[in-house]
Amino acid sequence: MTPVDLRSDTVTRPTDAMREAMRAADVGDDVYGEDPTVDALQRRLADDLGFEAGLFVPSGTQSNLLALLAHCERGDEYLVGMDAHTYKFEGGGAAVLGSIQPQPIVQADDGSLPLDRVAAAIKPIDPHFARTRLLALENTWHGRTLPLDYLRQASALARDRGLGIHLDGARLFNAAVACDVPAREIARHFDTVSVCLSKGLGAPVGSVLVGPHALIGKARRWRKVCGGGWRQAGMLAAACLHALDHHVDRLADDHARAARLAQRLADIDGPTVLGQHTNMVFVDVPVDRLRALDAHLRDAGIRISIGTLPTLRLVTHLDVDDAGIERTADAFARFFATR
Repeated sequence: MTPVDLRSDTVTRPTDAMREAMRAADVGDDVYGEDPTVDALQRRLADDLGFEAGLFVPSGTQSNLLALLAHCERGDEYLVGMDAHTYKFEGGGAAVLGSIQPQPIVQADDGSLPLDRVAAAIKPIDPHFARTRLLALENTWHGRTLPLDYLRQASALARDRGLGIHLDGARLFNAAVACDVPAREIARHFDTVSVCLSKGLGAPVGSVLVGPHALIGKARRWRKVCGGGWRQAGMLAAACLHALDHHVDRLADDHARAARLAQRLADIDGPTVLGQHTNMVFVDVPVDRLRALDAHLRDAGIRISIGTLPTLRLVTHLDVDDAGIERTADAFARFFATR
């Protein structure tokens, strides 16, 4: 029985066509700037998103960290959502490695940072305070897309107050597909954008940071300092290029399957569907049944992330087809039919 893995869209495996693209990749030493496939990927995303330069890195965490290090100096701060990935789930790297202070702001339900709170958090020029240098947003956030009008307003505020503005766009293409706009239309509001290729787009490894030449130059140095310089990385870059060519439009299928799963689960007496956003479904399950549900789903060949909290996140991706959605919903129904 083929497993259905809904833990995250990071669990995707390279398709046969992607593996062939990796095998055929032209490679060189990227630390010397001599890997043609890495160069092609960096140029491709920079051009597509409207930036001067790009930098291929191993992970989204490193890409965001390099952006923060490039924008800020020791003793600076960045404004960020209280539940944003760069603040909550990336090991405190900006503070640990860059002496950059995060100033968390409670997010609205859609993941946006209320702009009145952003404005109030900007510090005056005074030796008592860290220097506010950067506003960091995330799109999508828990699958939610930030409204385009909000991005325009946030960008205007940042520029009016002399701040840089960075986007954690790990799932930028999910946001673009959901909003029915080119990804460039979202990215144009930012100075730097981090894009992950190993989530919904299905590459095995890699993110790209795009921005102006000067900032990407600083990020390249910090990549080396952080141990992120790599050699013949073209095989991985080839997988990312294949993903950009073949796996962007199909993200709409993941969104549709997530909507179908939410609809099926909503018809079951027991779980409570809290919402569905792009390729994510959020479900509440009674805490006392979590362990049993986990065991039941594993027996059915279905994997989801279950911890100690009642809210579950189910994530669709290119390795989950229509049959997998129906199998998952049926397994939930069987479990909650037993009391």
